[in-house]
Amino acid sequence: MPRPSFTLSDPALLASLSSPSAITCPRQLDDPIMWGFKGFPITDARIGRWVLAAEDICFKNTVLSYFFRLGKCIPITRGGGIYQEHMNEALDRLRDGAWLHTFPEGKVCQEEAPIRRLKWGTASLIARAPVTPIVLPIVHHGLQKVMPENYMFGRRPLLPLWNRNINTVIGEPIEFDLPKLKQTALYRSKDSSHSGARWPILKPCGLDEAAQRWLYTSISERIRTVMERLQSLGKLKC
Repeated sequence: MPRPSFTLSDPALLASLSSPSAITCPRQLDDPIMWGFKGFPITDARIGRWVLAAEDICFKNTVLSYFFRLGKCIPITRGGGIYQEHMNEALDRLRDGAWLHTFPEGKVCQEEAPIRRLKWGTASLIARAPVTPIVLPIVHHGLQKVMPENYMFGRRPLLPLWNRNINTVIGEPIEFDLPKLKQTALYRSKDSSHSGARWPILKPCGLDEAAQRWLYTSISERIRTVMERLQSLGKLKC
């Protein structure tokens, strides 16, 4: 079975290029533009990334749905939780050894600020994937100048702006020792006061909701720390 991999991008994501299998949620032009650098194989659809895309933006009607499905986008309902239907499709892509790209912050963030707490969707896919993905963190800086949210009268420009400097920083691959993390999660959850039972038990290790919360928080924090470092490098080089 091919080894899956992930991609994470600036305020909102994680990705991986080698041993493909990644996650992504396109925000404005970030996803298509950031793969346009010289030497990147953008013409081979077979090795192109799969990406998590907001259902309320990219799948509003039949035409848009057809277009974004051709672009290897997986519809995700905002606020639908980590166990919504299409997360299973993302897991299937990881099972196939595909590259899945995701923006783990889960929203547009153009202000100059520290990377906020990451959503648990990316962490849950890493933990639940049949083969543990390789995670490649990517941070970009400057795309907020290509399609700024408040360009004129509080609105975005009709077309992307030209002659803007964009800096992309690719970090070292992140690998997770999931068996060890899951054992720690089981141990830590025994002392947890969380008594919810809304989530299914994570098999085969038998993690209840409290253990999963600890696990997803631990994975997300490690990714966020790495991306904070890359973000600082990106700002220095811009």
